[in-house]
Amino acid sequence: MTHVGVPSTYAAVAEALAVLVLLSEFAMLRAPLSRSQVHLYSFQSLVVTGLAAFVAADRHVPGLYAIAGISLVLKVVVIPAIVLRLLRDARVELVPSHRLGVASMVLLALAAAVFGLFVVGSMKVHSTSLPTPALALATAAVLVSFLLVILRSDVVSQAVGFFSLENGVSVASLVVAAGLPLIVEVAFFFDLLVAVVVFGVLMRVHHARTQTLSTTVLDRLRG
Repeated sequence: MTHVGVPSTYAAVAEALAVLVLLSEFAMLRAPLSRSQVHLYSFQSLVVTGLAAFVAADRHVPGLYAIAGISLVLKVVVIPAIVLRLLRDARVELVPSHRLGVASMVLLALAAAVFGLFVVGSMKVHSTSLPTPALALATAAVLVSFLLVILRSDVVSQAVGFFSLENGVSVASLVVAAGLPLIVEVAFFFDLLVAVVVFGVLMRVHHARTQTLSTTVLDRLRG
């Protein structure tokens, strides 16, 4: 008789944190308030930071402590503070609009997540840093973040979707290459910071011209 091995404490904690990353992505997708989306992104980033520190401690990868520290400052504190400041200046609370109903968006996100879980699960990727299911959960989070960018027609949601996509990629990198050189990881953070500046300028200029953060008015620019 074949016995199914009981997951180790390390695997259980890592997978639970990866699940939190995915669930927070679903919460962002259906959140009606712009401020709520930003807070959810901050929470998701805190989970990713905790996962990096957890891997560093258990797998003895000192470079991940630096990554966790930078992530804590940049993604948990600085980026949400910048976006919230822009929202206060714009005096916008509600997410302006979305392209589908909430139920339809959630069902589509569930289908994308299940697709990601099954595809990555069938690849049988093995890792010494994180359990393979964490990679499948990270892939599902990336797919749902893409849907957040596509299905929400406002600058805030699209910015948050792009930022949270990077969180999913961060979890995947912890699975595939936890020992990635520090300079490469810092370069990823620099790209994220550039994206924050670009979205910040876009939010400020777009609101100044249209008095809204909805991107539906940009559809008129299509040829």
